[in-house]
Amino acid sequence: MALKQKELVDELKIEWKRLWKERVDDKIRAEGVAIDDYSSLFIDKGTIIHATRDFKALNFKDILKQHEISDPERYIPPDPHVGGWNKFVKENITKPQNKKVEVHYSNPIPIVKPSQKKHGRGWLHI
Repeated sequence: MALKQKELVDELKIEWKRLWKERVDDKIRAEGVAIDDYSSLFIDKGTIIHATRDFKALNFKDILKQHEISDPERYIPPDPHVGGWNKFVKENITKPQNKKVEVHYSNPIPIVKPSQKKHGRGWLHI
Protein backbone atom coordinates (compact mmCIF):
# COMPACT_ATOMS: atom_id res chain seq x y z
CA MET A 1 0.00 0.00 0.00
CA ALA A 2 2.74 2.46 0.96
CA LEU A 3 4.76 1.58 -2.13
CA LYS A 4 1.77 2.26 -4.38
CA GLN A 5 1.27 5.65 -2.73
CA LYS A 6 4.96 6.45 -3.11
CA GLU A 7 4.88 5.56 -6.82
CA LEU A 8 1.73 7.64 -7.32
CA VAL A 9 3.31 10.62 -5.55
CA ASP A 10 6.45 10.29 -7.68
CA GLU A 11 4.35 10.29 -10.87
CA LEU A 12 2.41 13.32 -9.64
CA LYS A 13 5.66 15.14 -8.86
CA ILE A 14 6.90 14.51 -12.39
CA GLU A 15 3.63 15.87 -13.81
CA TRP A 16 3.80 18.85 -11.43
CA LYS A 17 7.32 19.75 -12.58
CA ARG A 18 6.32 19.32 -16.22
CA LEU A 19 3.31 21.61 -15.67
CA TRP A 20 5.48 24.44 -14.36
CA LYS A 21 8.19 23.86 -16.95
CA GLU A 22 5.82 23.91 -19.94
CA ARG A 23 3.56 26.80 -18.92
CA VAL A 24 3.01 29.82 -21.13
CA ASP A 25 3.68 33.20 -19.52
CA ASP A 26 1.29 35.89 -20.69
CA LYS A 27 3.26 39.14 -20.23
CA ILE A 28 0.27 41.42 -20.87
CA ARG A 29 -2.02 39.86 -18.25
CA ALA A 30 0.84 38.76 -15.96
CA GLU A 31 -0.38 35.18 -15.83
CA GLY A 32 1.00 31.71 -16.29
CA VAL A 33 -1.27 29.42 -18.30
CA ALA A 34 -1.22 25.62 -18.60
CA ILE A 35 -0.33 24.61 -22.14
CA ASP A 36 -1.60 21.03 -21.93
CA ASP A 37 -4.23 18.93 -20.18
CA TYR A 38 -2.96 17.42 -16.90
CA SER A 39 -5.75 15.10 -15.84
CA SER A 40 -3.80 13.53 -12.98
CA LEU A 41 -3.36 17.02 -11.45
CA PHE A 42 -7.00 18.00 -12.21
CA ILE A 43 -5.83 20.88 -14.45
CA ASP A 44 -7.25 21.52 -17.92
CA LYS A 45 -5.60 23.19 -20.86
CA GLY A 46 -5.78 26.98 -20.56
CA THR A 47 -6.13 27.01 -16.77
CA ILE A 48 -4.38 29.91 -15.10
CA ILE A 49 -1.75 28.41 -12.81
CA HIS A 50 0.04 31.58 -11.75
CA ALA A 51 -1.11 35.19 -11.54
CA THR A 52 -0.06 38.32 -9.73
CA ARG A 53 -3.35 39.56 -8.23
CA ASP A 54 -6.41 38.01 -6.60
CA PHE A 55 -5.42 34.45 -7.31
CA LYS A 56 -5.43 31.29 -5.21
CA ALA A 57 -2.17 29.58 -6.05
CA LEU A 58 -2.04 25.91 -6.91
CA ASN A 59 -0.91 23.70 -4.08
CA PHE A 60 0.63 20.26 -4.52
CA LYS A 61 -0.60 19.27 -1.06
CA ASP A 62 -4.22 19.84 -2.14
CA ILE A 63 -3.70 17.65 -5.19
CA LEU A 64 -2.36 14.85 -2.98
CA LYS A 65 -5.44 15.19 -0.75
CA GLN A 66 -7.71 14.89 -3.80
CA HIS A 67 -5.94 11.64 -4.65
CA GLU A 68 -6.62 10.52 -1.05
CA ILE A 69 -2.96 10.10 -0.12
CA SER A 70 -2.57 9.50 3.59
CA ASP A 71 -0.28 12.00 5.34
CA PRO A 72 0.68 14.21 2.34
CA GLU A 73 3.07 16.27 4.51
CA ARG A 74 5.43 13.32 4.46
CA TYR A 75 5.97 13.61 0.71
CA ILE A 76 6.49 17.35 0.38
CA PRO A 77 9.13 19.56 2.02
CA PRO A 78 7.99 22.16 4.53
CA ASP A 79 7.32 25.76 3.55
CA PRO A 80 10.52 27.84 3.28
CA HIS A 81 8.98 30.53 5.49
CA VAL A 82 8.61 28.03 8.31
CA GLY A 83 12.05 26.63 7.79
CA GLY A 84 13.25 23.62 5.91
CA TRP A 85 14.86 20.27 6.39
CA ASN A 86 18.19 21.93 7.25
CA LYS A 87 16.63 24.06 9.97
CA PHE A 88 14.82 21.03 11.39
CA VAL A 89 18.06 19.01 11.46
CA LYS A 90 20.00 21.84 13.09
CA GLU A 91 17.39 22.39 15.80
CA ASN A 92 16.28 18.84 16.59
CA ILE A 93 18.84 16.27 15.50
CA THR A 94 22.39 17.61 15.76
CA LYS A 95 23.99 18.21 19.11
CA PRO A 96 24.52 21.84 20.02
CA GLN A 97 28.12 22.91 19.66
CA ASN A 98 30.09 24.44 22.48
CA LYS A 99 29.50 28.15 22.36
CA LYS A 100 31.93 30.55 23.91
CA VAL A 101 30.51 32.16 27.01
CA GLU A 102 30.90 35.92 26.97
CA VAL A 103 32.34 37.42 30.10
CA HIS A 104 30.15 40.18 31.47
CA TYR A 105 31.89 42.77 33.58
CA SER A 106 30.01 44.52 36.33
CA ASN A 107 31.99 47.77 35.96
CA PRO A 108 33.06 48.32 32.37
CA ILE A 109 35.98 50.67 31.81
CA PRO A 110 34.73 53.96 30.36
CA ILE A 111 36.14 54.89 27.01
CA VAL A 112 37.98 58.19 27.19
CA LYS A 113 37.94 60.16 23.95
CA PRO A 114 40.82 62.50 23.27
CA SER A 115 40.01 66.18 23.59
CA GLN A 116 39.10 67.91 20.37
CA LYS A 117 41.28 70.64 18.99
CA LYS A 118 39.58 74.00 18.53
CA HIS A 119 36.34 72.52 19.93
CA GLY A 120 35.84 70.17 16.95
CA ARG A 121 36.17 72.86 14.28
CA GLY A 122 39.55 71.63 13.13
CA TRP A 123 42.63 73.73 12.43
CA LEU A 124 41.07 76.59 10.55
CA HIS A 125 43.27 79.64 10.15
CA ILE A 126 41.14 82.74 10.13
